[in-house]
Amino acid sequence: MAEVVGVRFKKAGKIYWFDPNNIDLKAGDDVIVETVRGIEMGKVMIEKREVPDEEIVQPLKKVVRKATEEDYQKAQENMEKAAKALEICKEKVQKHGLPMKLLHAEYTFDNNKLLFYFTAEGRVDFRELVKDLAAVFRTRIELRQIGVRDDTKFRGGLGPCGREICCSVHLCEFVPISIKMAKQQGLVLNPAKISGLCGRLMCCLTYEQKFYEEAMLKLPGIGAIVKTADGVGEVVEVNILKEKIKVRFEDEMQNVELKEYSVGEFEILKDTKKIQQPVVALDDDEIKELLNLEE
Repeated sequence: MAEVVGVRFKKAGKIYWFDPNNIDLKAGDDVIVETVRGIEMGKVMIEKREVPDEEIVQPLKKVVRKATEEDYQKAQENMEKAAKALEICKEKVQKHGLPMKLLHAEYTFDNNKLLFYFTAEGRVDFRELVKDLAAVFRTRIELRQIGVRDDTKFRGGLGPCGREICCSVHLCEFVPISIKMAKQQGLVLNPAKISGLCGRLMCCLTYEQKFYEEAMLKLPGIGAIVKTADGVGEVVEVNILKEKIKVRFEDEMQNVELKEYSVGEFEILKDTKKIQQPVVALDDDEIKELLNLEE
């Protein structure tokens, strides 16, 4: 076991473990730490605790000190310098005619490296651009190509729910999302309804997925044959949220009756496991767009 603190460097960014170095630290404290990129400024998100050695990426870097007024001033200066560097880089990109879109620039705290983040449709040969930038800024230059999700995380915005998008508030990492999740949750397969500002499937599809998967293990599919206290019938409707099914009974006179049952009130005799989804008419363009949402 090792004593560590969790430090985050960006809003909604990943939390990394550091050796507290016998410094009294509390959640919310700004600290200067040693990282693989050099000296950086971050915020303590998780107070001192012991974690198994296998959860730690070795070597475990140390917290150098709590942030001082001089550190805050330097961080502000770095932000101002990075904003100017971004404008200069944009001019250089235009000069070289590179098919890339610059999003953000940042200096490491110790000014040993200047990073530029960009998006592009494919690979970009920016070797000449790096040479130009290195000559201007006299420091190490790094260009990082990021995806559309990371682009949206940088920019932020309001989602369809009216709240600030999850990735810019609390999601530390992106997880795989598939069309299958939308189908299992009975959502209308319309790109405008299930895609976020990034144009990809909404991250919130994963929030309730575990519940749906567990509920579907208890429930039969449409067309399944079940035995109830009222006899044997066919499942014609499944309500996953309420964990109920609607069963169709037909007597010898071909009279039809529908009854609803909760989990535990029926026995599955034959299961199809094919819960119907809403039928939605999509045109060719919408179908292509929907396919492009698949991660």
